[in-house]
Amino acid sequence: MTDSTRPKRVLLVVGGGIAAYKAAVICSRLAQAGHHVQTVMTRSATEFLGPATLAALSGRPVGLDGFDSRYPLGAHIEMALDVDVMIVAPATANLIAKFAHGIADDLASTIYLQNTAPVLVAPAMSDPMWNKPSLARNVAQLVDDGCEIIGPDSGWLSCRVKGMGRMVDPETILGRVAEILGAPDRR
Repeated sequence: MTDSTRPKRVLLVVGGGIAAYKAAVICSRLAQAGHHVQTVMTRSATEFLGPATLAALSGRPVGLDGFDSRYPLGAHIEMALDVDVMIVAPATANLIAKFAHGIADDLASTIYLQNTAPVLVAPAMSDPMWNKPSLARNVAQLVDDGCEIIGPDSGWLSCRVKGMGRMVDPETILGRVAEILGAPDRR
């Protein structure tokens, strides 16, 4: 099997926001395309989407804890091994801040630091949060660090107002992931 035909390894990190339901669509579509999808959820993500959903869609246990005995070398090391692309969807203000400042206090933030593959970050939050100068600085830092930011869009938000901060549609993320995976030199 050549590199272009082998199943790609996708790491999907799901942050704690109402847009977490969109991660199920992303996971399902990637798995249906034949990719090896490993999901990781923050504790707060499990308040919006059940880990059983992502486990069923990916066919793999969901990473929830950095101290999981199934991974003797460490979940953050083994889950990030040979990954072709890392997707963070939804990327909350909290995750963006942790990534930008190198804070590694849970599996999601630790695995980000371990990962060497391209990172696609799909922010999702309220309009006031998205427009905070501190958030803009953190996003700029992620871009400087080599992450690709996709979105957010403007539209109806879960806080019952229209504004900027809506996570882009799964199809947009999947389209960009296909481009990244199809590039000859992804690393």
